Amino acid sequence: MEKSDSVVKRLAFWGIPLSLAVMALKMLAWHVTGSVALLSDGLESTVNVIAAVIAWLAIGYASRPADKSHPFGHHKAEYLSAVIEGVLIVVAALLIAREAIGSLDNPALPEAPVLGLGINAVAAAINAVWAYVLITAGKRHRSPALSADGEHILSDVITSAGVLVGLLLVLGTGYAILDPVMALIVAVNILYQGWKVISHSVSGLMDHAVDADEEDAIKSAIAANAEGALNVHHLRSRKAGRAIFIDFDMVVPAAMTVAQAHDICDRLEDAIQVVLPTAQCEIHVEPESEKAHGVRVQMQM
Repeated sequence: MEKSDSVVKRLAFWGIPLSLAVMALKMLAWHVTGSVALLSDGLESTVNVIAAVIAWLAIGYASRPADKSHPFGHHKAEYLSAVIEGVLIVVAALLIAREAIGSLDNPALPEAPVLGLGINAVAAAINAVWAYVLITAGKRHRSPALSADGEHILSDVITSAGVLVGLLLVLGTGYAILDPVMALIVAVNILYQGWKVISHSVSGLMDHAVDADEEDAIKSAIAANAEGALNVHHLRSRKAGRAIFIDFDMVVPAAMTVAQAHDICDRLEDAIQVVLPTAQCEIHVEPESEKAHGVRVQMQM
């Protein structure tokens, strides 16, 4: 877990200078061309910078150990980071829309288009590589903040590709109106991406259960390692950032000692953590009763 925290923190930190460099490139592309579409792309990159700083701070806070005030840890701070990032994306979309609408009445062909498009293409390529790194690491280390940042940057790459195509159409047709129209299309796409980030993060804050494949892995681990128990039921799970909390009831023979029941619990916890390393288990041991009798070895979940 500590190694995972270190990797996530390091990636979050390097996202700050990288996002600053990409923003500088995109604003330079807008400066040399005067294109509203390229300005819209640059404005979204300013959000990337702010989001990178917020993600870095949130990840650092989320990795703090549990304390008296937060006995289950600080993991959900990453979801708050992702919600804030989603809100910033929406704000960026509205700013872009305002610039685009203001330019519809007086559109102009971009200046030095080849240079501007080349600079923007370099920025997009950098973002594409970084988005892949963040999304991959976010999934591997179960970091909502990294995943949200990666998804946002990926949407930025798609935006940049759309802007490049749009400007090529402007140059090919000579219709300057396509420049602000392209910016409006960019704004709508960014708005949609912001909504996706917010909805996913809110779902995490609402204690969403693990995915279906993860739940199947938990059940398989329990079934294969519950020897000695009579019945397992009431399996529940919830995600909190990189942590996963799992609890269930386990019925054991009434004559079983506490030590024997504890050994089974340890075995089950170890088996679950093999398939879900960040899982934290809470097992409620119940003595055999008439209700539990006759369902030996059958895992009811």
